[in-house]
Amino acid sequence: MGEPGAFPVKLRGAFHSSKDGGQMARGAREANALGASARQFFDDDPLVVASTRAPDARQAAAELRRELPLFDYAVVIVFFSPHYDASEFAAALAREFGDAPVYGCSTAGEIGPDGISEGGALAIGFRARDFAVVAKPILDIGASTLEALRGDLSGARSELEAVAAGRNCFALLLVDGLCLHEETLASTIGACLHDIQVVGGSAGDGMNFGVTSVICGGKASTNSAVLMLFSTNLAVRPFKCNSFEPTTTKLVVTDADIDRRIVRELNAEPAAKEYARTIGVPESELNAYVFAAHPVIVRVGGDFYARSIQRANPDGSLTFFCAIDEGLVLTAAGRLDTLGVVEQMFADTERELGEVSAYIGFDCLHRRLDAEQRQIIRDLEDLYRRHRVVGFNTYGEQFESMHLNQTFSGVAIGKRPAAR
Repeated sequence: MGEPGAFPVKLRGAFHSSKDGGQMARGAREANALGASARQFFDDDPLVVASTRAPDARQAAAELRRELPLFDYAVVIVFFSPHYDASEFAAALAREFGDAPVYGCSTAGEIGPDGISEGGALAIGFRARDFAVVAKPILDIGASTLEALRGDLSGARSELEAVAAGRNCFALLLVDGLCLHEETLASTIGACLHDIQVVGGSAGDGMNFGVTSVICGGKASTNSAVLMLFSTNLAVRPFKCNSFEPTTTKLVVTDADIDRRIVRELNAEPAAKEYARTIGVPESELNAYVFAAHPVIVRVGGDFYARSIQRANPDGSLTFFCAIDEGLVLTAAGRLDTLGVVEQMFADTERELGEVSAYIGFDCLHRRLDAEQRQIIRDLEDLYRRHRVVGFNTYGEQFESMHLNQTFSGVAIGKRPAAR
């Protein structure tokens, strides 16, 4: 069922191409045969993963349901390519997984047993014997929504404590990656859940930057989010790492449209022109790969955080993925060893937790683009597979009460103790 150390999670007999009717029939027969023994095979895994590259939403939902063993799930989380119709996919998932709540979001790339890919979908089933989950959909994010959220989170927290007092807790947040409210949402949640670690990712739309979707209750929504509070007896450890360091070069935001995250001027010069001059690249060659290779960062407290650039605009301005403000001092970043930093994070985590069931990972799109450009993407994929990373490439990451860019963050979940 897979190489040692890889995911024992994918029912490969059921994974087939829809273009070959004979192969589909064989896949169905093999899936039925595997289903009889799946419960025993997966009995020691607190969460299980299925993936599909089916061409349409209904078939993808059916494949995900067929590939996940017939366990009781506290929740199923789905990360999916934007090429699926989000509303159709959400409805199909609700039909297929009627016995379990399903939440999820669109991505800029899926991360799972097949490595880093685009064009498919990934489902993670959290088993009810190991997890209790209280989910809070957050629709039409705005000032009034965030104010009401404070009271709602108090109720959700009490509900979780009632069923899982004394257990380890963490929270996963999925949010529309183009809603422009990630900072205020993350800070509001962080203030209400100050002793529960919150990690999450901003939904993606591939390289299109048009519309991102969050799935809740069989429907797909924009300008929305879902917060899932987890409790478990398993060991858990949040993680965050990045691959940049500060240089001495500064860029001051001197003119900006704060609400739309657009910087018009840096150092009192047209923003794109000044940024290009600083990194030594012609302005005409600015693109996503350049932005990924040359991030700008800001100091908050004693640490530095990236403020990733989404695109250069025809008027010479720059649109950012994170909130910006006039007077903000940005620092040009230098590069660290991406693979070495991630390896060290895995080593530190596994030294603390022991064997890990999975890393639920939110990895910035710009990190993937930088790895592709530097031709280390296959090494990064291998690293993620060996350590059982499941998640997606994001438009941003949430960690504690902050909205971040260009990080790899999430939560590691330990193995179930061996029966005595």
